[in-house]
Amino acid sequence: MTVSSTRTDSLSADEPAFLRRMGRMLLADKFALVAAVFLVVMVVLAIVGPAWLGEEALKQNLRGRNLAPFDWSRDWFWWFGADALGRPLLARIIVATQNTLLVAAGAVLISAVIGTFLGLLAGFSSPRVSQAIMRLADVIMSFPSLLIAVIVLYLLGSSILNLMLVLSITRIPVYLRTTRAEVLEIRERMFVQAARVMGASSRRILFRHILPIVFPTLTTLATLDFAYVMLAESALSFLGIGIQPPDITWGLMISQGRQYLTNAWWLSFWPGLAIIFTTLSLNLLSNWLRIALDPTQRWRLEMRGETRG
Repeated sequence: MTVSSTRTDSLSADEPAFLRRMGRMLLADKFALVAAVFLVVMVVLAIVGPAWLGEEALKQNLRGRNLAPFDWSRDWFWWFGADALGRPLLARIIVATQNTLLVAAGAVLISAVIGTFLGLLAGFSSPRVSQAIMRLADVIMSFPSLLIAVIVLYLLGSSILNLMLVLSITRIPVYLRTTRAEVLEIRERMFVQAARVMGASSRRILFRHILPIVFPTLTTLATLDFAYVMLAESALSFLGIGIQPPDITWGLMISQGRQYLTNAWWLSFWPGLAIIFTTLSLNLLSNWLRIALDPTQRWRLEMRGETRG
């Protein structure tokens, strides 16, 4: 009891130092810093966007149909032009940020939690349980993920919840296989054997000793997967089986603008650019996380930060 409380206190005391070290390493990587700032801005827009510009994003003005961008004489939310119903594109992109990020974040969270839990069981349980779980993953992976999403959404209907559930199911095997592979290697280490000898339960070993070591890998994977899920949602919306009006997503905006590509390119260009910048930022941040959370590689960022300081 005393050892456990002492360890908890030491972790609490080291947490500010860890955060300061991560902050210094982030400052040392300019691309990751810009990516992190951009993603923070996107999250803020996702939170305040609908309440701030929701009315402007839905207000139709047929006199301004397919209004060209860069008309500085208008209000700032008209600077990206207007869509086929005269609605300002910049306001609609900001409002659509919430649904786009909500679907991606929900799908990644659900798939990461379920996949990690099943991966821990598959890597630490008996061979029979492990094989049963892995066969489940093989069944899911035997079907193309986009095809599963198309069939399920066609049968159940398009909604934010259904879209999150479908995309999360298709991504569960990724976390399951990664977690299982990590657990199979970690469970043979000396500290796990020592914990068993001292009478620690399997649950305690999994969640107190093994999971913290697997967590950095899963964090990097989730960052990359966030970009993949967001692109998958955009593809489904582009096909017409994703989010439906009056809800807005970036993929739906691209779909609505495809018939005007020859004379109003901006209808699809600006939401597509938002997707590109967001996925690029996620990939840059994922690459930084992979280095920052790896004790054998983080010295590169730490030395760069010391040189810069």
